[in-house]
Amino acid sequence: MSSSTSRNQQQKHQESTEDVDVEMGSGGDCVRERLPPIDFNLDRYPYCIVWTPIPVLTWILPFIGHMGICMSNGVIRDFAGPYVVTEDNMAFGRPTRYLRLHPKHVQGGSDAWDEGVSKASILYGTRTHNLFCDNCHSHVATALCNMYYKERSSWNMIILCFWMFGCGRFVSIWAFIKTWLPFAILLTIVALLAVYF
Repeated sequence: MSSSTSRNQQQKHQESTEDVDVEMGSGGDCVRERLPPIDFNLDRYPYCIVWTPIPVLTWILPFIGHMGICMSNGVIRDFAGPYVVTEDNMAFGRPTRYLRLHPKHVQGGSDAWDEGVSKASILYGTRTHNLFCDNCHSHVATALCNMYYKERSSWNMIILCFWMFGCGRFVSIWAFIKTWLPFAILLTIVALLAVYF
């Protein structure tokens, strides 16, 4: 293995592993605890919201896509359709973007995180899917409200849509291209039609 490949792997590992302060005991002492690393090859995104484009819809409006939320072990849960919450099988393919969250913002840590995601998944397994008001974004918002993430119970699909669009990271260059190339082609065609017709 070349030194540049080894360096790239170390850098990726450092980027995907972050420190979290965890209070231990009643004295308020903080201990550094590492978040589990993200594994892009196995689609494991611990404590993340993940996103993937929806064909045609994302080509026209690139901030709209399909969203899921991950358990503390990285397993993806997403509201894929009426009465269906999938596990590790996102409705529109592998994640192209992710937003890393922190269990330190959840009272109860990892257990409360997993419980919040599980309760939202059970609830949405009993619901029909509506593109405009009860969808995959609503499932993620419900999970965050259940765990009272950042001491908020007002998470909603609009906040999550723009939070992911503004702060989400692409999993690779190919993921960036998959998200933006169709929109760029469509925009170019519209611009050419406007200029020449």
